[in-house]
Amino acid sequence: MSKVYMIRHGQTLFNVLRRKQGWCDSPLTELGIEQARQAGAYFREQGIQFDHVYSSTSERCCDTTELIVPGVPYERVKGLKEWNFGKFEGITEDLNLEPPFGDFYVQFGGEDEMEFRDRLVRTVTELMRRPEHESVLMVSHGAAIAQFPRAFGVDLREVTGKRVGNCGMAVYEFDGDSSFTLLDVVNPNE
Repeated sequence: MSKVYMIRHGQTLFNVLRRKQGWCDSPLTELGIEQARQAGAYFREQGIQFDHVYSSTSERCCDTTELIVPGVPYERVKGLKEWNFGKFEGITEDLNLEPPFGDFYVQFGGEDEMEFRDRLVRTVTELMRRPEHESVLMVSHGAAIAQFPRAFGVDLREVTGKRVGNCGMAVYEFDGDSSFTLLDVVNPNE
């Protein structure tokens, strides 16, 4: 059995401003930089090393990856990108609906919730099926971290009682075929 550590990027300017940032991007804040460094320290303290590292193509994730595992080569993967919110990108989160969102964002040029979830599951599964993937880091986004386990009947909010914070992570065991089991939810910044 192999493990995958799915971690959310560090705090960004849009997180502070409470702006939706699906496919649009904003830079890490000083706190976000420190959160990523703390996540890297957590892995080192736990003796966790990665044989493969992947990141969403968003700069906030790439910057987070480079701070967590400085100097370690990684692959940028479009399939790990955040939910595409269409014309809702960059607007205030005060306009958020209550979940489930279903196909709401499609009418605004965004992604359907199930399409987004399927993209994540397909991407993570394909990556984990690659040879010699025993301990894998994947840096992604808040909605991605929340949606992935829902495909397997797990709601992280029910498990933790809150959203997974910046640089918080979900740890899964992968059976080598198509099944993921949640092992832990960790926020190294708390």
